[in-house]
Amino acid sequence: MADTGWEGTLLELRLGAPGHGGFCVARHDGRVVFVRHGLPGELVRARVTEDRGGSFCRAEAVEILEPSPDRIEATCPVSGPGGAGCCDFAFATADAQRELKATVVAEQLRRLADWDTDVIVEPIPPEAGTDRWRTRIRLVVDADGRAGVHRYRSTEVVTDLRCPQAVPGALDGIAESRWTPGAELVIAVDGDGLRHIVELEPTQSGRRTGGDRRDTAARRAAAHGPRRERVLQGSGRAAQYVAGRRWEVAATGFWQPHRGAAQCYSDIVAEWADAGPGALAWDLYSGAGVFAARLAEQVGEDGQVLGIESSKPAVADGVSALRDLPQVDLRAHRVERWLDDQLGEATPQVIVLDPPRAGAGKQVVAAMTACVPARIVHIGCDPAAFARDIGLYRTAGYRPTRLRAFDAFPATHHVECLALLEPIA
Repeated sequence: MADTGWEGTLLELRLGAPGHGGFCVARHDGRVVFVRHGLPGELVRARVTEDRGGSFCRAEAVEILEPSPDRIEATCPVSGPGGAGCCDFAFATADAQRELKATVVAEQLRRLADWDTDVIVEPIPPEAGTDRWRTRIRLVVDADGRAGVHRYRSTEVVTDLRCPQAVPGALDGIAESRWTPGAELVIAVDGDGLRHIVELEPTQSGRRTGGDRRDTAARRAAAHGPRRERVLQGSGRAAQYVAGRRWEVAATGFWQPHRGAAQCYSDIVAEWADAGPGALAWDLYSGAGVFAARLAEQVGEDGQVLGIESSKPAVADGVSALRDLPQVDLRAHRVERWLDDQLGEATPQVIVLDPPRAGAGKQVVAAMTACVPARIVHIGCDPAAFARDIGLYRTAGYRPTRLRAFDAFPATHHVECLALLEPIA
């Protein structure tokens, strides 16, 4: 990080609208300043934390001179100025947090999809609070064997685990124990209330504990690559329940971290998909087949649900959970490559997809719309990627007819969006 420009300078700023990423936008001397820990309309004293030149820099509000009426005492003790990058909005009321997210989603849709629409961010039912919702937690271990989370935009580890997000019991005894330096811990509390703790072996880049961000890409690549696992508590196999069906999935695999999210999204998919008996449906990026199960109920034994997922372990877990549904065919493929072979084949009545954070992208959207399904249900966890994909659908002749957004990650800037798309008449 360069030691030039405004870095370290204190600025008095009036904060404007929220931006995508957990900050508010301010301006000073013709430059844009992205300010964390503030709310729209507040007058703050902010310290510039990063200035690499150009049109913008980053800062943290270290003193609130004129607070917003939506400001409360922060519920997270470690995410304030200089702290972790977890709870971006822990100092705002639950209603204000959702309004901030709705503003961001609406702006991304206007800017990237040319779609001007009202957005309401809803709590995940039946809860409306902002704490004790997270059932899956991933921690890093510092050089002294203490577990924690990364400081914001840093590889330094914050070992204070007074986390308001974790469901009760998830972090009991974690801070008091010592773990393998450089390792990561995955903690999952499953649908039966059992806790699983799995230690992932250290990576070479994972042993770094300083603040140098030059190795960020290498560190992330290593962290998501194959790593040996050691189960320290539980079986490492988490029981999960959606719509009365039981899954058993790897504690280190993907599952929605909010304890109510999988059921919530599954119910919406079932409502919007509206697949008829005997129909063909696709579930892309299907994971363990949560949505495929709901589609199978609709198409019946005479229909077919094809689920495509790149993770072979997730597919295996899905096959096991759905073995009583012969109309479901889960396959381990890259979605992009599989779609290349589908043009001219049977036309699906409905496609459901929940792509990774980067979104589906042009290739996938083009291939899906070329098949001319009657309905597409698209789920996205990043407002910008979601909006880009909506714009691609609109260009390809599909229009969004339903939109719902959920506060699936309370106290953070993250938000989950779901859209129903249908061909333009």
